[in-house]
Amino acid sequence: MDTVTIKKILLSAGVEVNGKNPWDIRVKDERTYGRVLRDGSLGLGEAYMDGWWEAEELDDFFYHVLRSGLDRKVSLTLPLISQVIVARLFNRQARHRAFTIGERHYDTGNDLFEPMLGKTMAYSCGYWAHVKDLDTAQEAKFDLICRKMKLEKGMHILDIGCGWGTFMKYAAERYGVSAVGLTVSKEQAEWARNACRDLSVEIRLQDYRLLNETFDRVISIGMFEHVGYKNYRLFIRTVERCLKDDGLFLLHTIGSNRSARTGDAWMDRYIFPGGQLPSIKQIGASIENIFVMEDWHNFSADYDRTLMAWYANFEKSWPNLKEKYGDRFYRMWKYYLLSCAGAFRSRKMQLWQIVLSKKGVPGGWEAVR
Repeated sequence: MDTVTIKKILLSAGVEVNGKNPWDIRVKDERTYGRVLRDGSLGLGEAYMDGWWEAEELDDFFYHVLRSGLDRKVSLTLPLISQVIVARLFNRQARHRAFTIGERHYDTGNDLFEPMLGKTMAYSCGYWAHVKDLDTAQEAKFDLICRKMKLEKGMHILDIGCGWGTFMKYAAERYGVSAVGLTVSKEQAEWARNACRDLSVEIRLQDYRLLNETFDRVISIGMFEHVGYKNYRLFIRTVERCLKDDGLFLLHTIGSNRSARTGDAWMDRYIFPGGQLPSIKQIGASIENIFVMEDWHNFSADYDRTLMAWYANFEKSWPNLKEKYGDRFYRMWKYYLLSCAGAFRSRKMQLWQIVLSKKGVPGGWEAVR
């Protein structure tokens, strides 16, 4: 495939090389073409990090590329083939690797995440149905989960992948529950313990597989993306073991339209090592004959707005972060946030909240929105 062919393929997605639209790509180094052909999405991202190409509106560039299905027209590359082989042979999310994602991503620095995420420190999709700003959207998401879980004073809940602990803080303060939260990030654990120090909230630096106690409710918000397809059933079995017979489980996760055994190569190397998005089929297989699916809520368009709000906060805070993190990190983080925004806008990625019960809610489930 030559340069002319690549340009024609991009045009089919409404993207012109060195064009005038804000989503058009401006190639600064001709080596970009060969790098993308050789390394696929990994090469595209690394070329951007190296300053070989630009797009005025990176999120819209990815929207056009993904909405047109251009990603399916690129042949298998060596990095992708290697990734598939490794995924088949090894369990990249095995217990002895549980803390890798914490060390590589979530421990990057609270000085980065605090200004980006806002006062709620929620690192997952907000719920924008009736609100107009990020902080309110995140609190609306917290309350949506509490209402779906029918939380009552005195309940004991488990939050698997609790992040900075702010959902548990909200639930404890507003609904009077006690909580245990698990994280694999030392930075998150320290921050969460401080935030929840006056509440009946316990923060553990612990892998989910070690759990062996029961709770009235189990919640997992934005953690299932790190579990890996080889461990989906084990994760669900763990939740089953820890949930009382009349309890409820809420799974909040990014999802994919297709079943896969690997994640994006660039995202895997630079942002979320071992990350993998589940499909409806994979989630369905993991819960089969274990849980009753009570509700499946898709509000993935809200993740576009959430990511764009995070990006605006990141840009605003960058002058205070630049000296520590450097220009290459800036381009990497910008690429991460805006490529994900474009992916959700194109509807290539979904955001699901799934409510599950062990035996079915007596009388049926009433949807909460």
